[in-house]
Amino acid sequence: MRFGFLLRPGWIALLLLVGVFSTLCFTVLSPWQFSRHNETQARNEAIRASMRAEPEPLREVLSRGEAPGSSTDWKRVTFTGHYLSRGETLAWQRTVLGEPAFEVLTPFRLESGGTVLVDRGFIRPVESTRAPEYASAPEGTVRLTARVRTNEQDTEQRSMFRHDGHRWTYAINSNTVERGVDIPMRPGYFTLVSEQPGVLQAVPLPRLESGPYLSYAMQWIIFGVMAPLAVGYLVYSEVRSPRAPNGRGASGGSPGENTSGSGAAGGRKRKSRMSVAEVIAAEERRERENQGQENSSGT
Repeated sequence: MRFGFLLRPGWIALLLLVGVFSTLCFTVLSPWQFSRHNETQARNEAIRASMRAEPEPLREVLSRGEAPGSSTDWKRVTFTGHYLSRGETLAWQRTVLGEPAFEVLTPFRLESGGTVLVDRGFIRPVESTRAPEYASAPEGTVRLTARVRTNEQDTEQRSMFRHDGHRWTYAINSNTVERGVDIPMRPGYFTLVSEQPGVLQAVPLPRLESGPYLSYAMQWIIFGVMAPLAVGYLVYSEVRSPRAPNGRGASGGSPGENTSGSGAAGGRKRKSRMSVAEVIAAEERRERENQGQENSSGT
């Protein structure tokens, strides 16, 4: 059977491996990269829209207790109230403009009721892990303009900790800060824009770029197509490779069979090359034959 070799264990393992790999490329890896590309495009559009639109009152964008989502993320809102400096917390080990930074998070009590978490901006660390001196939040009633942000998620679910006289959190998450400072807060947080009361160095907007996700998605599709094609070529090569029939030589005859009908040609062919031992043995035979002929002629 021409394709019987495909039943060998090695070929079966190869076919299964390629099948699983191609399936993952088309159903998991490529769709994952497409989804990341779509998320990046949606974020870019939301940022562009927030830069064009005028700030809206917070109550018109998010009802009381409503968590920010993809439709409200990055929108600029305004709200009035006062800072609660007793709950101030620093976000640990951030990167802003390509350099290490800490972000200062301060609860803010709204005049309309409820408390939100405000990101007052970033500061640069001192000696890698220490926070420098920075301006405290102003007292009294102030009106702020900020961007709506969804809570960050810490996959390790780490709690807040104290270091160098400050509270610290690994992720900017109002629920985490709420538990650490014992102040109930609304979901999400709000990042101050420039020139607001209490702002330090405003956190800049992310760069508007698509990223490599679309090209990665196309690469996974190409890999998913190329893998079966490569196996198909290997199968084709195996089927087309020449093989001598069992028990037959290259000339069609068996090893001990005469290949022609003539007696002269039917004898065994001499070896085209002789080993050193065979040459020596032949010389010795000739010498013995010569000596025997000389002895017989002398008698």
